[in-house]
Amino acid sequence: MDKILQQVNELTPELIDGIKRIVRIPSVQDTASEDAPYGKNVRKALLETLKLSEELGFETVNIDNHIGYASFGPKNKEGYIAAIGHLDVVPVGEGWKHDPFSAYEEDGVIYSRGILDNKGPILSCLYALYALKQLGYKPHREIRIIFGCNEETGFHDLEYYLSKEQPPLAGYTPDCKFPVVYAERGRLVIDVKCANTQELHQFLNAYVLNSDHSGVKLGIDFKNDEFGKLETRNDKIIDDKTFQFAISYPYGITCKELVERLKNKGFDVDVVGNYDPVYFNRKSPMISIMQEAYETVTGLDGTPVTTTGGTYAKLMPHIVPFGPSFPGQKGIGHNPNEWMKIDDIITITKIYALTLYRLGREDVL
Repeated sequence: MDKILQQVNELTPELIDGIKRIVRIPSVQDTASEDAPYGKNVRKALLETLKLSEELGFETVNIDNHIGYASFGPKNKEGYIAAIGHLDVVPVGEGWKHDPFSAYEEDGVIYSRGILDNKGPILSCLYALYALKQLGYKPHREIRIIFGCNEETGFHDLEYYLSKEQPPLAGYTPDCKFPVVYAERGRLVIDVKCANTQELHQFLNAYVLNSDHSGVKLGIDFKNDEFGKLETRNDKIIDDKTFQFAISYPYGITCKELVERLKNKGFDVDVVGNYDPVYFNRKSPMISIMQEAYETVTGLDGTPVTTTGGTYAKLMPHIVPFGPSFPGQKGIGHNPNEWMKIDDIITITKIYALTLYRLGREDVL
C-alpha cells in the first residue's frame, strides 16, 4: 500500500496539470446538436478528457458524445468496477474574484467552476488508476472511469449509458462527501391538482403555509431513526390550479406508499418524477473496502454515513457516493469561487487508488 501512496505523490504534478487542463473548458450545458447532445463545450470537455485518458495509456470509449469512459483490466463475464463522475458544470453566476474557468491557484488552492463538482474528483480517480497502472497492477476485472455529461440537468447521459451498457458490479461516484455514503434518500416530485384557484389557495392555507416540512399535515410524515425524517422541499405554484413539491424520503417507505397516502387524504396527485432511495448494507465488502481506504489514508473515523442529497447512485445500480468533500466542507460546489485544496486533491487520489486496487481484485458482493 505504501508504494501506491508514494506513486500518487510522484505523479502529483501530472495530476494537477491534467485537472487544470479539463477545468479550463467551460462545460455548461448549451444548445444541443446531433453530435453534441449537451452542447459543444460539454462535448469538448468529454473529447479532451478521453484524449487525456489515452495519453495515460488507457483504452477509451465514447458513447455518442453522451458519456464516455477510460478502461483498464481484463473484460470478463463477471462484470466491471466503475468510478463515475461528471464533466458538465452549473452556470457560473456572479461574484467571482477571478475568471471562473482559469483554474486560478493561490496559497495551495485551485479556484474554478467544476474543480470540486466534479472534474477534479473524477480526474483524481483517473490518475488513481494511472498510479496503479504505473506500478504494474493487474486487476482481476475491468475497471472503468466513467465521464458523465448531464448530471447537473437530468441524468440523461446515464440513461443513455444504461441503454447501451450493463451496470457495474460495484463502484462509487466521487460527487458527495466522505466517509462512504451507504444510503441516499429518495426524491419524489408531486403535482397536486386543484379544481380552481380558490381550491388551490385553500390547499396552500391548510397544508403548506406555516408547514414544518415534515409532511405531517399531508399525511405522509415518516421517520426512520437511522435516516431521519421525511422532508417536503421546493414548494412552488405551477399554475392557477397546480401546486408542486418534492419529497425527500428515507429508506423504509416507498414512492407507491407515499402516493397512496396522499390519495387517501383526498388529494388529486400526479407523479412528476421519482428516484428511489439508495441503500447498501454497511458491512458489505464494497462498503468496507471504501471505509478502510478512507481510514488508512486520513486516520479519521470512516463509519459509513447517509445523505439527503442526490447523485448518479440514484440511477446507476451497485454504486455509492464516496467523497470528495471532507467533514466540515460544505456549500462549495455551486457557489462563486468554487475551490479545492491541492492537498485534498492528493489525499482523495490516494483514497481512490487504494479503493480501486482492492475493488479490482477482491470479493465486492
